[in-house]
Amino acid sequence: MTSSDTTLGDYRFFDLKPARRNMHEEIVAGLHAAEKRIAPKYFYDERGSLLFESITELPEYYLTRAEMTVFDRYGEELGAVIDGGTCLVEYGGGSSQKIRKLLETGQPEAYMPVDISKNHLQNNARALHRDFPGLSVYPICADFTQPFELPNVADGCNRVGFFPGSSIGNFDPADAVTFLSNIAANLGSGAQLIIGVDQKKAPEILQAAYDDAQGVTAEFNLNLLKHLNEVLDANFAIDEFSHEAVYNENLGCVQMYLRSRKAQQVSVGTDLVDFARDETIHTENSYKYHLAEFQTLVQAGGFTVKSIWRDERDWFAVVLLEVK
Repeated sequence: MTSSDTTLGDYRFFDLKPARRNMHEEIVAGLHAAEKRIAPKYFYDERGSLLFESITELPEYYLTRAEMTVFDRYGEELGAVIDGGTCLVEYGGGSSQKIRKLLETGQPEAYMPVDISKNHLQNNARALHRDFPGLSVYPICADFTQPFELPNVADGCNRVGFFPGSSIGNFDPADAVTFLSNIAANLGSGAQLIIGVDQKKAPEILQAAYDDAQGVTAEFNLNLLKHLNEVLDANFAIDEFSHEAVYNENLGCVQMYLRSRKAQQVSVGTDLVDFARDETIHTENSYKYHLAEFQTLVQAGGFTVKSIWRDERDWFAVVLLEVK
């Protein structure tokens, strides 16, 4: 599918309206937990999505470059997976950099990006519809971490999922199994999933990737509080929190936190949350996997491994899975 194809594909937007009330309840419950936490899906308001795109260009953040190398080296093989009557479903389709690589070599019938960030999702979907006019594009505003059904425009198509960027590492292993099980049900028996996975490597490389010298990752982490201020009528004083990222070698996981600089009380709507000095909000995990560990994980989630493509340093892998 190329921009020279003059056949205009269909475009329809599906808003599953992830409930704002549920967001409030989830945030407040997390902030009242013994270890305060906020799910990383709430990073991605419009500004958060743009900040993350900036992170991917940082010298310390090797992940995107390594994954793009895989798409460059094995583009024809990956493109063949999505050829011929395929409906390509991207979970977290807020950024179009990687999907464009696939669309340059493959020719799916339809593309369904699923993302919670409505405006950013629509902007990118419209751009793809314009640049690949033979492609039908059906953006879906939904919380893809929860079960949902694809609209019936996907019926009759060969379904292939796409979950790049090692985002699977944001889930604890047990939650990753649940998420993969949901995706398997979403796509259906015999469907395939192209997924990115970041492999274990030297701790200093991992640490730097999540705590860059320019402070962009810190700004991204802190923007989460700004997002809550805007949509939940919270009053976080952004300057009274700091970014922290540590690699937990026992878990094989980079963990990100927001640390309170002082004892303070924050309101989230009508709810009040107390912070002790140095108390943290856990905002993200990023698990890294040896490929044998990852194979065990995906099998528990209802998939089998079909193919593995790696970058030249063997730091990052793109894996083709099939629903059992």
